[in-house]
Amino acid sequence: MSKLTARRENVVGPTANFLIHTLFTVVSIACVVPLLLVIVISFTSETSIVKNGYLFWPEQWSLKSYDFLFKDASTVFRAYGVSIGLTLVGTLINILIMGLYAYPLSRRDLPYRPIFSFLLVFVLLFNGGTVTKYIVYTRILHIGDSYMALLLPLLMLPFYVIVMRTFFQTTIHPAILESAKIDGAGEFRIFARIIIPLSLPVFATVALFSTLNYWNDWFNALLFINDANKLPLQYLMIKVMNDVQFIKDRMDQVALMNLNLSELPSETLRMAMVVVGIGPIVLSYPFFQRFFIKGLTVGSVKG
Repeated sequence: MSKLTARRENVVGPTANFLIHTLFTVVSIACVVPLLLVIVISFTSETSIVKNGYLFWPEQWSLKSYDFLFKDASTVFRAYGVSIGLTLVGTLINILIMGLYAYPLSRRDLPYRPIFSFLLVFVLLFNGGTVTKYIVYTRILHIGDSYMALLLPLLMLPFYVIVMRTFFQTTIHPAILESAKIDGAGEFRIFARIIIPLSLPVFATVALFSTLNYWNDWFNALLFINDANKLPLQYLMIKVMNDVQFIKDRMDQVALMNLNLSELPSETLRMAMVVVGIGPIVLSYPFFQRFFIKGLTVGSVKG
């Protein structure tokens, strides 16, 4: 009877169910509508933006912002390739390294476990700063102006290690590991054959965040990259936007060149860059979505 009563208490009534669905529908619309507006603005003419502002159905449609952005298509696609390559390689190495660090920390029999946990929390709270990182990367490691300078800074993120460690502690029962040891499995075999298959939700969740970190990273390119052929997409788009702003800020010189500033995309170019930049992330999210909620909720309690 008690189980039946508890089950009935957990049932959501029709009114509450309707309110919950209505709330999440409103939240979903609030998230989707700005994205749709950004896409529409990217296909709007600059003169229409200046005249009428942002509209869901503009007075005049235009592809000038995309034409301006892809004027040098080879450079854009090369930057796309750099960003995609860094994101794929970085994410794979990232989840592997953090998983190999988090799994031993979840084991209470790990020697010097408090020391490794302290180091993890310490680097979570403190870091050497930008100047120190620049000196280490360029003067000591000598990886300035290389892909390693873009790959290395995001390989080990303490917060996600804590999330993975907590997931392992709360999900993987010690009896499973003991049974594997009795059958003769070593630690690496246990990690590869048992831990990874049972922890796909947290690996997928961390992989999604890692993908976002690598894809959106432009600051490390600003610090370390001088070769134009090694620029990632995000930093290339920032440079394009700065070039447009540079022209607009020098109106007197532009007037002598007989250029029409009203036709030069500025607002629409910003939106076009957003559309170009978020495309791969939007397409990749459905592959992670089924694991995302479980991995984030189970691993988010810092134990």
